[in-house]
Amino acid sequence: MTRNNPSSGYIRQMWNAYELTTDEAVSGIGDEGIVNYCFNAYDASHPLLSAFFFRLYEGISLCNRYLQDYQSYDELMTAEVRFLRALHYYLLMDGWGNVPFLTGDTLDNAVRYSRSEMFYFIESELLEIEPHLSPARAKNSSDPDYGRVDKSAAWLLLARLYLNSEVYTGSQQYGKAAQYAAQVMFSPYRLNTTVMGSWSAYQMLFMADNGETDAAYEAIFPIPEKGMGHNIAGATFFLIASSHDADMVDSNGTTEAWGWNRARSDLVAKWFPSDDVPEAGPKDFAKAACDDRAIMDSRGRRINNEDLGDFKAGFAVAKYNNYTTLGNSTISAQFPDTDFFLMRAAEAYLTFAEASARQSGGIATGDAASAINHLRKRANAATKDIYTLDEICDEWSREFYFEGRRRMDLIRFGKYGGSSDYQWQWKGGSYAGRSFPEYLNLFPIPQAAMNATPGLAQNPGYR
Repeated sequence: MTRNNPSSGYIRQMWNAYELTTDEAVSGIGDEGIVNYCFNAYDASHPLLSAFFFRLYEGISLCNRYLQDYQSYDELMTAEVRFLRALHYYLLMDGWGNVPFLTGDTLDNAVRYSRSEMFYFIESELLEIEPHLSPARAKNSSDPDYGRVDKSAAWLLLARLYLNSEVYTGSQQYGKAAQYAAQVMFSPYRLNTTVMGSWSAYQMLFMADNGETDAAYEAIFPIPEKGMGHNIAGATFFLIASSHDADMVDSNGTTEAWGWNRARSDLVAKWFPSDDVPEAGPKDFAKAACDDRAIMDSRGRRINNEDLGDFKAGFAVAKYNNYTTLGNSTISAQFPDTDFFLMRAAEAYLTFAEASARQSGGIATGDAASAINHLRKRANAATKDIYTLDEICDEWSREFYFEGRRRMDLIRFGKYGGSSDYQWQWKGGSYAGRSFPEYLNLFPIPQAAMNATPGLAQNPGYR
């Protein structure tokens, strides 16, 4: 699979790997190993996992090449490139555990790093480059630095690293996770609470002018999209087109409606645990859920995913669209202008709440509960004074569903592979859901990487 293949895009690959394997999403497209994702049945020959793996190494190779040739050219640009490399390595470490470490631009000269070694490399890189990144400053698309990372990106990635430290190294570092999350919370970046027209503050984060409105000030690392210039079937084009069908013209904003990806019933249950689900379009659905984040379309659709090939078997997710807040489509009727917020400030609030709760017997109170309530108030949802870890896990899903991170959270909460009694439809390939082996918490390393990197060890459980 090459970069010219539309399915090889960075965001698209990340989304498939981290969403279709979880309780949030299923897909009706039957090729390229998608069904294996939905059934948690991937192995070392899985084509999309291999594509994602090598796509990440392509990015690392480009970063290394820049650093070899231009490291002394500009201190700020060098720090930014090193951040990008650290982010790529983070996704590799999170997904595959022990992975090749590149000193050049090919796997031929790579050496094996254990998961712990990679953790400490990423940590040291972020701590070393942080002083050289530009000061934290919220930006919109009119700013020439929009789309470039600053200190807040390093803080947020460190917070994510430390929040998952027990998974990666066996040692907890929740105090550090809370510390760096707080730095982001009190930085110039802020939750979008602006409401424009009939659009909620939350919905504005996923619209065609999200880089121009106040929504942009929540985006710590936005990936800009320009419909007339990019014309690729990845990122938000993929997220919008694959999540809509022709019956959803009022919530799409593009001519593309593939009818592939939709919500698992278990995601719907985060808002409607008693199955009292309305038949409604996105805005009325969110209103019935008493939570602006429940942006789904249930009209003419069934809640259960009994047939993966039928887009009506499961509610459609209309979270991303190509409308502006004025209600207009953008210049291109096909390709969206909707930026993808790869990292946004809301993550810091939930990281702070969870890390604090894990240091306090599994209960979020006081400032930790307040952090969650900031997100819920923004969504016009009811607030509480106390949250359990299970409730925080659900809150991660409500806030970040379909944004390409759910698998990481389920593993951290012990709800993915292994003996967990947490089930979802089609988990492990069973419609009712069934547990699958814990070794699937790590992806299998592609055979091509095994052949190219001396000493690289296949993850246990895979042939």
